[in-house]
Amino acid sequence: MQLHISPSLRHVTVLPGKGLKEFIKVKVASRRVSYRMLFYSLLFFTFLLRFVFVLTSVDGIDGGETKCSAIGCLGKKLGPKLMGKKTESNVPEVIYQTLDAPLDKDELRGRSDIPQTLEEFMTEVKKGGFDAKTFAVKLREMVTLMEQRTRNAKIQEYLYRHVASSSIPKQLHCLDLRLASEHTNNAAARLQLPSAELVPALVDNSYFHFVLASDNVLAASVVAASLVRNCLRPQKVVLHIITDKKTYYPMQAWFSLHPLSPAIIEVKALHHFDWFTKGKVPVLEAMEKDQKVRSQFRGGSSAIVANTTEKPQVIAAKLQTLSPKYNSVMNHIRIHLPELFPSLNKVVFLDDDIVIQTDLTPLWDIDMNGKVNGAVETCTGEDKFVMSKRLKSYLNFSHPLILKNFNPNECAWAYGMNIFDLEAWRKTNISFTYHHWVEQNIKSDLSLWQLGTLPPGLIAFHGHVHIIDPFWHMLGLGYQEDTSFADAESAGVIHFNGRAKPWLDIAFPQLRPLWTKYVNFSDKFIKSCHIKAS
Repeated sequence: MQLHISPSLRHVTVLPGKGLKEFIKVKVASRRVSYRMLFYSLLFFTFLLRFVFVLTSVDGIDGGETKCSAIGCLGKKLGPKLMGKKTESNVPEVIYQTLDAPLDKDELRGRSDIPQTLEEFMTEVKKGGFDAKTFAVKLREMVTLMEQRTRNAKIQEYLYRHVASSSIPKQLHCLDLRLASEHTNNAAARLQLPSAELVPALVDNSYFHFVLASDNVLAASVVAASLVRNCLRPQKVVLHIITDKKTYYPMQAWFSLHPLSPAIIEVKALHHFDWFTKGKVPVLEAMEKDQKVRSQFRGGSSAIVANTTEKPQVIAAKLQTLSPKYNSVMNHIRIHLPELFPSLNKVVFLDDDIVIQTDLTPLWDIDMNGKVNGAVETCTGEDKFVMSKRLKSYLNFSHPLILKNFNPNECAWAYGMNIFDLEAWRKTNISFTYHHWVEQNIKSDLSLWQLGTLPPGLIAFHGHVHIIDPFWHMLGLGYQEDTSFADAESAGVIHFNGRAKPWLDIAFPQLRPLWTKYVNFSDKFIKSCHIKAS
């Protein structure tokens, strides 16, 4: 069939195929019939003919020699669906029954007659002698065996990653020891930080105050260097570094020997804070109880990996709860910022696995609208793997206490780079709420949530969060291998949250340069500990 349309669209001519000379000439009426309507109708009719042809062709492939006309085949295809009836399947019912039948996984143990690959399976099929049931049995056994092996391989991968991410690399341990020795033997490594004339700036609210809590000297050095190097007004920046007792001397030695002038750096251990040494500290009490419950409840990594019923992703999440990070005081201390810095009105809190790639001082210009916590939400974004987190991703909504108080579909937000309005915070009961829920979780054998400080943070700051632009905080560089280098490079702050920290061998090689660019590999301490770019 041929279709001819005049340039003016006023005449449409349809010529039948097979060499027939007849034709139908349609004169489009100027008023009664729209030539556009006729044109679109003919176009639809053409597509309909193609649709009929495809359906009849598929029917011929499925059923071999067809005994119906084109219209008849179309009726066979569409009739049952239009009438709400099911079409008959060409797959024998015995195959469904066999594949649905439960299979004891112990039955496969030690078996040597199960095909190991699809090629072996197809070779057996081609030899013949298989009825439908035998075919289904062989297929079920092969697929089940492959599922078992895939599951075991994934669990081993998660276990190795857990061990790698939980251990301290010998290079970082070496760096701590070298710096501690330098602190003992070199007076220049024991400088007061900051110097006496700069101490008033530590409580001056005209400066931009950043807080970093870390027991990792190398990670802290990258955060500090990236912060100062990208700042347009470094002379107005104060970085308060909080560390633990064992890391204090190495941390002080590093920043004494590697000043970031004109920025002001303060290095302080927790035991140097008056508030921390007076009376009982709720966060430390909670950590002690939490650690005790975890050791009894989890049974260690061996018990977790030995579970044969849970999915690999669930086992990975449970392994992650054993990470020392989640029971580190450095991870919990942010909930006490108002007490640690009683003279400050606003601070930006930084995790030690981030890299700053832009000037962060404009964060002080953001109107928080009376909210306490400025954070990036994590339920919207192009990367659905990273940006799909809601409260149900962290809290156990099968527990009545959680279900009663929260909405599972409410959007979550992220720690890592947060603006905290300490003035507004002091007017709330956020810290009390945090500790109350941590206690409730411990009493319920960790059944409200299983890992980290973010779940109780989501609860404590509920209703006190101001959402900021996602440019300020890009997440997932420690577990999303598919993150684009270009996308990461264009973000204001990138966060290597996840196991693949940039200072570990398991870091993603295409993303690691964003972190290593702030490490001076010619430094004598870095070189002596064999810390390398790759």
